[in-house]
Amino acid sequence: MALVSKVGPSYCIRCDITWDRTRQNGAFGAVNNVEAPIMKEKSVSFSSLSCNNAKIARIFPLETAGLQNKRRNSVIVAASPPTEDAVIATEPLTKEDLVGYLASGCKTKEKWRIGTEHEKFGFEFNTLQPMKYEQIAELLNGISERFDWDKVMEGDHIIGLKQGKQSISLEPGGQFELSGAPLETLHQTCAEVNSHLYQVKAVAEEMGIGFLGIGFQPKWGIKDIPVMPKGRYEIMRNYMPKVGSLGLDMMFRTCTVQVNLDFSSEADMIRKFRAGLALQPIATALFANSPFTEGKANGYLSMRSQIWTDTDKDRTGMLPFVFDDSFGFEQYVDYALDVPMYFVYRKKKYIDCTGMTFRDFMAGKLPCIPGELPTLNDWENHLTTIFPEVRLKRYLEMRGADGGPWRRLCALPAFWVGLLYDEVSLQNILDMTADWTPEERQMLRNKVPKTGLKTPFRDGFLRHVAEDVLKLAKDGLERRGFKESGFLNEVAEVVRTGVTPAEKLLELYHGKWGQSVDPVFEELLY
Repeated sequence: MALVSKVGPSYCIRCDITWDRTRQNGAFGAVNNVEAPIMKEKSVSFSSLSCNNAKIARIFPLETAGLQNKRRNSVIVAASPPTEDAVIATEPLTKEDLVGYLASGCKTKEKWRIGTEHEKFGFEFNTLQPMKYEQIAELLNGISERFDWDKVMEGDHIIGLKQGKQSISLEPGGQFELSGAPLETLHQTCAEVNSHLYQVKAVAEEMGIGFLGIGFQPKWGIKDIPVMPKGRYEIMRNYMPKVGSLGLDMMFRTCTVQVNLDFSSEADMIRKFRAGLALQPIATALFANSPFTEGKANGYLSMRSQIWTDTDKDRTGMLPFVFDDSFGFEQYVDYALDVPMYFVYRKKKYIDCTGMTFRDFMAGKLPCIPGELPTLNDWENHLTTIFPEVRLKRYLEMRGADGGPWRRLCALPAFWVGLLYDEVSLQNILDMTADWTPEERQMLRNKVPKTGLKTPFRDGFLRHVAEDVLKLAKDGLERRGFKESGFLNEVAEVVRTGVTPAEKLLELYHGKWGQSVDPVFEELLY
């Protein structure tokens, strides 16, 4: 795809790929990669860029360049890539470009990294009510000033922070998300989590604000949740009720922890994708932590997981086609091309394109922007609006776990790294799950949110499978040689007893707490 820079000063952007970990945009560049002191006009030039595939000359979003704040060495960066101001597509994107974009994520094993994301609910200590946007803005500004983070703005609103390859962002109901940097070991990952929680607490406690590690808002209804001032969420909020009954709950009342992992080749991606999908219900059970809704037990161990079953069937689920012999990057592209779009970002605004597909866009047939063709930035953004249990971008995202307390934020990446980054464990998982039928995988997906490790499976229970899986994860970590297997202690206890975190909370709720959920705000306080 040929790219032409707009008139104005040019900036050399190195092809030094980092990770896109925010749902809010498709940004892969880091501030450090921009050799430009001040961004006077939105322009960018490309010279001899090459990332595995010459046709995938990276279109780095311009949020990577910023305005220096004179008071301190901070930067203010714009939210979401203003694609039309950055580049003009002089040739239409082809399907090969889209396939090549995914394939450009392939990395040799020594370059594999671990990227962890987690979300948490902020609340007022005195009332237990959710943080309002004004409080969130004060918190973000406080963290920025005290700990030297760069502010991310949408219009006049602060909506996030960046520091190196880490970012803090806001989910639709103000859930506070850390998208961590790509790191080499789980020790680094856990240190990053601890550093983040320290910084957040240092500012939030002075404001009378705490943070709760749980998978679903336990006390408040949707009407009580503030709406964040982000354009893409407005479009999603209007669209969700048209395609499912629980989409607004997903947006405003859920929190997750996920890990993003690399692959070396298309074949390696396929193996990890299949293992991740087959075992995702086990991760959902081990980390189940959302048994309350609006002050009462809701009948589920993972209400968060249940919500995804009736959010939007076009963009969620267990993706049975991943197990087809023909599966590869191209087949995922075919799937994504037909997932309805949410928006296109033009002239600093989100344009509602709901119901249309990226395939329509490729043909210049979007009624919302007639005749216009997409760039790779548009593709990148579109991929962030697909929500299966395992998601492919230029890495794989494991998306099945509830948010939880800090030890579990370290345990979730440990579980998947031990299984997917060790060849012996990965092959054992593929052998173990090879004869699982699509119906069995879907049955586990459907039943685990309610019955967890007690879900019947073949001649036993899911707990028995989880015992074998946990041993493989532990062995895989030990073979890595970084002394990381201790991070699995939190889930080892769950497997040993068969009691999920949600069941422990329910025991407290029906006993010591006297059927009140208010004590959970102290029990699961970070």
